[in-house]
Amino acid sequence: MMMGFAVSDELLGTVAPILVYWLYSGVYVLLSSLESYRLHPKVEEEEKNLVSKLSVVKGVLLQQLVQAVVAIILFTVTGSDAEADKAQEFSILVLARQFVTAMIILDTWQYFMHRFMHVNKFLYKHIHSQHHRLIVPYAYGALYNHPVEGLLLDTIGGALSFLISGMSPRTSIFFFSFATIKTVDDHCGLWLPGNPFHMVFKNNTAYHDVHHQLYGTKYNFSQPFFVMWDRILGTYMPYSLEKREDGGFEARPTKEFKDD
Repeated sequence: MMMGFAVSDELLGTVAPILVYWLYSGVYVLLSSLESYRLHPKVEEEEKNLVSKLSVVKGVLLQQLVQAVVAIILFTVTGSDAEADKAQEFSILVLARQFVTAMIILDTWQYFMHRFMHVNKFLYKHIHSQHHRLIVPYAYGALYNHPVEGLLLDTIGGALSFLISGMSPRTSIFFFSFATIKTVDDHCGLWLPGNPFHMVFKNNTAYHDVHHQLYGTKYNFSQPFFVMWDRILGTYMPYSLEKREDGGFEARPTKEFKDD
């Protein structure tokens, strides 16, 4: 009985994204000294960021606790993994459809909620500005948000993508682990050669770094996968990736946006 519970899809679906977050972040911590691939010099993490790394870790752990509780409730309400597996016909086509549906749902929810938190001065000042204390993003700060924002953007967005896509707890293990890796990668602050996320997705480390800079707070709201809503609604900020004189890279906005 205990062994069966320990390896249940529901438990793995709850725990796996948390473990993946810290393991994948740890990889980037080890690589963070590679100045020639950084979008900001490492020293700027201390000079420009407005929150200590200890506070960031505490904030992320709180959000992950809330997400774990919601995940357990969702799995309980929607039924066991065995029931879900029997109800679904598993094939590559079905899994691909569920993944793409979940990605679009999550992107759509997060774009509009994220943009609203920037437009609404009260929400930005009291909630979303917490995430923007990280002017120089780093990997394990990816989920550093106000608890209310974590609930609205990530937890509810994840729940909607899970429910609407119709995926089972087993499928959700892979989807949310993938979404977690993508989110960490977007905040890692490194532009590494051969990074598959940079090859496949326009929404990547440099794209999101632009949003964290003062000139980009009205642009590049999309996260974590596509840039479609930014392009459709005119909030896409084009940029070029340039080499800095002191080493590393810098995502620079194109000239027509600099004074916006």
